Amino acid sequence: MDPLELLGSKARLSIFRALSRRDMYVSELMEEVGMDGKTATHHLEVLEEAGIVTARMEGRRKYYTLIREVDLTVSPSPRREFRIQFPAVPEQSGDST
Repeated sequence: MDPLELLGSKARLSIFRALSRRDMYVSELMEEVGMDGKTATHHLEVLEEAGIVTARMEGRRKYYTLIREVDLTVSPSPRREFRIQFPAVPEQSGDST
């Protein structure tokens, strides 16, 4: 998904903002951003597919974590472009279990 489309959603920006403060599970995010579980889960899946968040299970709760830095530049460039850049995520070594 194009970065502008990815972050062009008010709901995803709200989730992104909430996760920038701390890791959260779905119920916490629902309360924090004021959306139902199905909607929150959909947007979290989109962010996870884009490599912006990752999830881990702790007991019965699935916690989401931001894993990428997003640099948003909003200023007229010489080519009058609007840019969003996602820096590369360093490869993680070790077990993936």
